[in-house]
Amino acid sequence: MLIAALPGRAVSQDVKKSEVDSAKVEPEIGDSIGRYCSNIAPVVGEARIAWQMKRLGELDAEIKKRIAELDAKEAEAREWVNKREEMLKRADDDIVAIYGKMQPEAASAQLIAMEDASAAAILSKLNPRVASTILNEMEAARAAKLTDLMSGAAKAASAAASPDVSSSPPAPPPDDGKKS
Repeated sequence: MLIAALPGRAVSQDVKKSEVDSAKVEPEIGDSIGRYCSNIAPVVGEARIAWQMKRLGELDAEIKKRIAELDAKEAEAREWVNKREEMLKRADDDIVAIYGKMQPEAASAQLIAMEDASAAAILSKLNPRVASTILNEMEAARAAKLTDLMSGAAKAASAAASPDVSSSPPAPPPDDGKKS
């Protein structure tokens, strides 16, 4: 029995020895974690800054792209305004007076042959009664197209006018068919 007792003692000493070793290892593990964290902190901070700089660069590029898109839209709007002004210039007052004195059937036939912008400009400067009789003589699709162009010009003209809403309403057109 003496032999059986010796190995049991050895096992109990090994257990005590491993407990002592683990107690010594724990402070070393805590110290190594702390050292690792303190050593890696600057690298992690630099990596975070690098990521943020990259993200800022991406956002900056996206903003520049959107600004370019807005500039393109602004240029397109300016182009439309220039086209509108050109359209209104085409309709010289003398030409408008000529069309105002023509028979509606003849004026309609000539306006149908014209390009849309010119025809709409002339119709928009005519007396509303004369313009309506000329449009009445045209086929519906062409008259609708010219009316759309005229309403776009009217909207743009009202937008270009002063933003004062309290202005007095326009005077009614004269009955003699002439524009005043």
